[in-house]
Amino acid sequence: MAKFILGTKEEMTQIFDENGNAIPATVVKAGPITAVQIKTKEKDGYEAVVFGFGTKKLKNIKKPQKKLGNFRYLQECRNQDAKIGDKIDASIFQEGDSVQISGISKSKGFQGVVKRHGFHGGPRTHGQKHSEREAGSIGATGPQKVFKGTRMAGKMGGDRVTTKNLKIVKVDKENNQILISGAVPGRRGTLLEIYGS
Repeated sequence: MAKFILGTKEEMTQIFDENGNAIPATVVKAGPITAVQIKTKEKDGYEAVVFGFGTKKLKNIKKPQKKLGNFRYLQECRNQDAKIGDKIDASIFQEGDSVQISGISKSKGFQGVVKRHGFHGGPRTHGQKHSEREAGSIGATGPQKVFKGTRMAGKMGGDRVTTKNLKIVKVDKENNQILISGAVPGRRGTLLEIYGS
């Protein structure tokens, strides 16, 4: 059974090791999460556990939600062995653990080819006027169409991204916070799925 917890990205900071080297780290508020539903092969076609995390601000809470808690996020995870009502907090991780983190990356809106794909643009001189950030030619004369997959301007970011081989630098069990070396996907407040080996 793999270690699993949900969390939200709080901020980035840096900590110093014994040799005085600065380590960039991301502060993640991890858990506690509660198992709210068990999915079975007979009923749902696959096996998984649905976990609830965070709290919603609602005036009227439905009766089934009152029982376990009023959760803001519900996320399912496979390869988990849990019963309804089981809680997992940040203490399942230890310093030095290797983790992979999934989340939605920052959305950057509609961007040109220079920012989106790293194009260099056209020359500034030799009769060129406004071609510095242009895409250039987008197709051959023969087919008379633009091929599928041609790199062009468009919406950038807002994708599900997984970052692997990150190390846990510090675990704060009292405040349910973990510090992870390096950067993780998303902005502040992004929901993160943290899988440990």
